[in-house]
Amino acid sequence: MAPQRAVKLSLRRPASAVCVAGVEMLVDIRSDVPEGAKSFEVSGSSELEVFVVYDSTRVTKPTGEAHWPLDTNVDVVVKADKASKDLNDLKVTVSYLGQQEGSVLGQSVLFLTCVDVSLDVDAARVGKARRGSRNKKAWRWGPEGHGAILLVNCDKDSDRSRGPDLENSQLMSLEDLQDMSPLLLSCGGPDQLFQSHRLVLQAPWPDCRRVRVFCARGGNLLSNYKQVLGPQRQSYEVERGPGEREIRFHVEGLAFPDADFAGLVSLSVSLMDAGPLPGAPLFTDTVAFRVAPWIMTPSTQPPLELYVCSVMDSHGSNEKFLDDMARLASKADCKLVVCPRVENRNDRWIQDEMEFGYIEAPHKSFPVVFDSPRNRGLRDFPYKKILGPDFGYVTREILYAGPSSLDSFGNLDVSPPVTVGGREYPLGRILIGDSFPKSGGRRMAKVVRDFLWAQQVQAPVQLYSDWLSVGHVDEFLSFVPTSDQKGFRLLLASPSACLKLFQEKRDQGHGEAAQFEGLKDKAKRSINEMLADRRLRSDSLHVQSCIDWNREVLKRELGLAEQDIVDIPQLFSLRGAYAEAFFPDMVNMVVLGRHLGIPKPYGPVIDGRCCLEERVRALLEPLGLRCVFVDDFLSYHRLLGEVHCGTNVRRQPFSFKWWHMAP
Repeated sequence: MAPQRAVKLSLRRPASAVCVAGVEMLVDIRSDVPEGAKSFEVSGSSELEVFVVYDSTRVTKPTGEAHWPLDTNVDVVVKADKASKDLNDLKVTVSYLGQQEGSVLGQSVLFLTCVDVSLDVDAARVGKARRGSRNKKAWRWGPEGHGAILLVNCDKDSDRSRGPDLENSQLMSLEDLQDMSPLLLSCGGPDQLFQSHRLVLQAPWPDCRRVRVFCARGGNLLSNYKQVLGPQRQSYEVERGPGEREIRFHVEGLAFPDADFAGLVSLSVSLMDAGPLPGAPLFTDTVAFRVAPWIMTPSTQPPLELYVCSVMDSHGSNEKFLDDMARLASKADCKLVVCPRVENRNDRWIQDEMEFGYIEAPHKSFPVVFDSPRNRGLRDFPYKKILGPDFGYVTREILYAGPSSLDSFGNLDVSPPVTVGGREYPLGRILIGDSFPKSGGRRMAKVVRDFLWAQQVQAPVQLYSDWLSVGHVDEFLSFVPTSDQKGFRLLLASPSACLKLFQEKRDQGHGEAAQFEGLKDKAKRSINEMLADRRLRSDSLHVQSCIDWNREVLKRELGLAEQDIVDIPQLFSLRGAYAEAFFPDMVNMVVLGRHLGIPKPYGPVIDGRCCLEERVRALLEPLGLRCVFVDDFLSYHRLLGEVHCGTNVRRQPFSFKWWHMAP
């Protein structure tokens, strides 16, 4: 360990200084030397380690009666391992000798008082701050990594809070302490010394805007806790009581990583002389934290809660759809949460409004809902009804412009864990729709993209979705879990697969079987008519080229092979320059474990069965999946949405710890 500072000696009077337990101190043996002195000897109290550091290439270690030369390549270092009981109870003596052995020309005496000052965190990531934690000053990724983790305190643990806990400069609930990371200050030593010295806890700018630190003084009641560091307070002079050896603090994060914040913050404590003139710190100890990222969960994770809205329109209520979702949730052993009309203001697109994720540290984890900037009828639901105890909230607002359809979270998805060219993505990769490779067009707002990229652990992939009227990635892709080694399949909408299926059925003599059979408000179209419709074929083949472009991106960026992809038959038609599903879009499904809620396609019925449903069952049920076809035509499809758009699922977090990721 490098010496922290040097203490000068004097021949005229004893010197005194403060040292810190476990920290080496350099004794300046050349600051006041008697005339004619050529060598020296040094001794110290039994509680002190005293050793000589020298350049072995230039100085020979003395043997026998010889002494150390007064050479610029020779230094004296002292270290104590525990705090002093009294002031100046440690002593170092340096004797200076002349040319003749044994002729002492002078002596310098140094009295030391040792204090035990240390700032410690959960650098080992075990859930508790430990005294003497190693590698606490730096943060490192990986299973062998180190460094403390901070949660953004974005839940609301007290009914007395108007918003998330991070907005309160006062502690509103003792339960809130569980969301905070521990910070331990050791401050052992004689009380008299701390009367003449100060301990100052501080956060550098701009870190003080991103953390808040609480401390209880005088007791453990809620009223005893006060903020000592935060956005309006960059430093705090520690109030140490007589005989107090440890002071515990609680640290909360105030901001997620973002374009202007890499996620790292530091705190430090300095021991300073309490004199009237500010001087350099005698000692400073620093710790580092990384703010935990917001993590999305893919549709392959087990479901915990299924959210759906109760709505009413000219076709009546969506009560049947709600009943279908209740049965599906029951099969998947998943809780159903119905958002009533008074809370959704007849906005049924709950997938577009929000995305569920979570944050995690070794000591705590809780779900966090990311509220989209679309701000329609459901705009208040995540904040007013989901934010609560151990359920956090985060949002990003678009300034100076309104949101586009691509800012809705049907345009936000995440893959299961993948390995790409030897690089592992154990938490998957975020997928967002964009206008690329087209020049111009709609894009997800930069403020949302910046937030997603800044989380680091689910490196986003941009797909092309601006060819769709609504423009969401969930209109052409979905992921389902499987029990084989791969663990999942990517489902892609496929006009080519649909046209091929219809051609097969026509060749088998079923050309008069009709699409939309049984729907009152939709004209039937036979297989023969659809195959003869040049515009429908042209539109669908255009869509196929757009999906094929995404297919290659997904194969490259997710490390997929063709056998990892299942083509789901689906036709599209163009309205102007943008595509819409010709019949209910079957990839826009809700995935609840092995149970799939798939939009009922109302396809041609052959031998009493829908050929589209039969083909999808044949593709997915051998993988261990269970297909339930849900009639969403009037309540969702006619409004350019489907089952996935009208539902939202909170899922089980990953067992993999994000801090174990390779850098």
